[in-house]
Amino acid sequence: MRLKVLALALVVAAGPVAGAASAADVPPAFLECTLIADLASAEVLVADGTCDRRFSPMSTFKVPLAVIGYDAGILKDAHDPVWPIMPEYDPSEREMAFPEVDPSSWQENSIVWFSRHLTTLLGEAAFARYVADFDYGNEDVSGGLTEAWLMSSLEISPEEQVAFLRRLLNRELPVSAAAMERAEAIIPAFEAGGWAVRGKTGSGWLLDASGEADESRQLGWFVGWAAKDGRRVVFARLFIANGELDTYASLIARDAFLEDLPERLAK
Repeated sequence: MRLKVLALALVVAAGPVAGAASAADVPPAFLECTLIADLASAEVLVADGTCDRRFSPMSTFKVPLAVIGYDAGILKDAHDPVWPIMPEYDPSEREMAFPEVDPSSWQENSIVWFSRHLTTLLGEAAFARYVADFDYGNEDVSGGLTEAWLMSSLEISPEEQVAFLRRLLNRELPVSAAAMERAEAIIPAFEAGGWAVRGKTGSGWLLDASGEADESRQLGWFVGWAAKDGRRVVFARLFIANGELDTYASLIARDAFLEDLPERLAK
C-alpha cells in the first residue's frame, strides 16, 4: 500500500548545506539503529543496526538547548519564562495552537520557534562555544544561529547522542549542575513495562542531490534515558525510512523503542 507523507510540523533549512546528510549517502534500504548503554559504566547493552553515522539531530537538539538555556540564564525554571508566539520565527500551523510557551511545553510540544528565539538571545559566539564545549556531534553550526540543527550543518550519530546523554546525566558537562538538573526535569516522560523513561523525539528528511527535502527518506529520532529498580540506561533510536510514511518517523522510532525496551533489558 502506498503511504503518503503528512506535512511535518517543522521549519527546515532552505537550500543545500555542506555536510548535510543526503539520500545519496544512505543505502537504498531503510537504515536504523537501536543503541542502549549503562549510564554508570558505559557498557553497551544493545547495539543493533548502523549507529556510527551522523545525521541532523532535529528536535533532539532541544535536550542540549535546554541545558544551554538554563546555564546562560535565559531559562529560569520549568515554567519561566513564558513567551508569546513570535511570528518572526515562522511558527508552523501546529504551533499556532500554543499562543504561549514555557520551557516544559516547549519540550512537550516540540516548539521550533521557541528554540530559535532562545538561540537568538544567546548569540552566535556563545552558541558555537556551547556546542563545541559539549563535544556535540560534528560541532558544525555554520548552518546558522536558528537553523544549524534543522537538516543543516550540525550532525550527530546515535553513538554520539548516547555519549552526550551520559555526560549530561553524570553531570560531566562544563556547565552548572543546576542547569543540567533543570534540563533533565523538563524532558517528556513515558512508561515502558516498569521502566520510567524520559526522551525527546526529532523528525525531518534527508536532502536530495539538489538540497531539497526528500520526502521518501524521512528520518526519526528518539533519544533519552530510562530507569528501573535502581538501574539506569541511556539510549538512542534512529529510523530512516525508504518510502513515504503517513506519520512522523520519530513516532515510529519512539513507539517501537518503548514497546521493545522491557524485553531488550530483561536480562
